[in-house]
Amino acid sequence: MEGDHTMSIKLRLEQPEDYRQTENMTREAFWNIYSTGCCEHYLLHVMRSRPAFVGELDYVAKDGDRIIGNVVCVKGIIHGDDGQDYQVLSLGPISVLPQYQRSGVGRKMIEHTKEIARNLGYRAILLCGDPDYYSRRGFIPAEELGIRTADNMYAAALQACELYKGALNGISGRYVEDGIYEADESAVNHFDQEFPEKEKISGTPSQLRFLELAAMRRSV
Repeated sequence: MEGDHTMSIKLRLEQPEDYRQTENMTREAFWNIYSTGCCEHYLLHVMRSRPAFVGELDYVAKDGDRIIGNVVCVKGIIHGDDGQDYQVLSLGPISVLPQYQRSGVGRKMIEHTKEIARNLGYRAILLCGDPDYYSRRGFIPAEELGIRTADNMYAAALQACELYKGALNGISGRYVEDGIYEADESAVNHFDQEFPEKEKISGTPSQLRFLELAAMRRSV
């Protein structure tokens, strides 16, 4: 589905009765993309109950009665070089059903998230993702702002988006995600057994691109 077909796509807050459909959609979106199988549906399942989860930013995209996309955010921290801590948002998982990808749904969800997050008083959104995509969505390399990973490295995948002009001016430091993003493999596999069986494939082009990006790190 190429081009912009978002006119019929509606965004609304996710409801508890949506959870399993959203998790299944997320599984379909990420399966074999960044790793063999995926863990994002599990992350979504467990993060909703975490204190850092921002329920006001948990939106689903719907085409009629069908959930075809989802975006969530979790509170993160920049441990500033000035000794101060600055709260930011970590975006993700963000998922779109494969047949709706490259149609503007992801862009619509990101722009909506930025607007709501700005109104809620957040200063910035950070994520680890492909700069080829996120540079077209208002994100810049975090390195340009002096923001590093939790282990104090500059990483090509680490992207930042200020929610208002100058929001991150003078805020260099280490960006630390909530620990929820560190999925336990055995827990993922156990949870995945609740879903229909799918073939796991390794060595896909998108997996190789992910490994390439993950390796693009340098010390300060």
